[in-house]
Amino acid sequence: MTLQDLARSVDQFVGDRADTVKGRDTGVAGLFVHREAKPSPFEATVYHPVICLNLQGRKEVAIGDRSVAFGAGQSLIVSHDVPVMARVTEASAQHPYLAIIVALDIAIIRSLCDEVGETALDRQQASTLTANATDSRLVEAIARYFALTRDPLEAKVMQPLIFREIHFRLLTASHGGMLRQLMQRDSHASRISRAIGRIRSDYRAPLAVATLAEEASMSPSSFHEHFRQVTGTTPLQYQKDLRLMEARRLLAMDGFSVSSAAYEVGYESPTQFSREYSRKFGTPPRDDVYRPAAAAESRAL
Repeated sequence: MTLQDLARSVDQFVGDRADTVKGRDTGVAGLFVHREAKPSPFEATVYHPVICLNLQGRKEVAIGDRSVAFGAGQSLIVSHDVPVMARVTEASAQHPYLAIIVALDIAIIRSLCDEVGETALDRQQASTLTANATDSRLVEAIARYFALTRDPLEAKVMQPLIFREIHFRLLTASHGGMLRQLMQRDSHASRISRAIGRIRSDYRAPLAVATLAEEASMSPSSFHEHFRQVTGTTPLQYQKDLRLMEARRLLAMDGFSVSSAAYEVGYESPTQFSREYSRKFGTPPRDDVYRPAAAAESRAL
């Protein structure tokens, strides 16, 4: 299947399920699709470990002071949970942005260590977000994974096999350097991954950076350096980004008041929360509060 054929299949899949597909989920484990009919502004979000295969259009993702742009035939590999700013830069109704996203399983990455071997491990610094041309064998594996959406029985039998193959292809990809480093449980990449997990598990609590550094068997200065290399930001800013993005969801989706959202995500001062929220999103939090009456009126128009 060519890239163009795969793009048409994804476009048709989304169109046929426009009213039922939630969150771009396909029904196959770890497989998602993304379609945008016009360019979008930068949005703050958290990316989890994934590969995003761009089929059509163009996208830009920024982490810290680094920016990655990728177009049709290229793929973005994300190795860690990282807060990013992302936008679609090329898309139209006639030629929408189309992508297939496969969520990655780091346990599978590590289970392949014995088969791949030490010779595949990178000795140079790698990046958490890396985009490059996608090897044809990886495209074929992702196409076969997407094809499972058409046959539940085949999906039940073949999903684990193709899913594992995709991980293998990523480990041998030119831009899979950080994944190769994650194969080693004691690598800096793995230590920072565990620290990120600790922050995410309890982002509302005060952050003890010294404790995280000790658990990672690093000095505080070394921990800060490697954390910034992986996430593009500091541990404290990382936690702040998580708090603000969760607060935005609470405001927009659950109808929390500004003060209740601030306290819910760990802020002690709603004033400080409002100031940092405005700086992050460019608008005060009160503008994002969900109002059922206004939403109902909008739907009626």
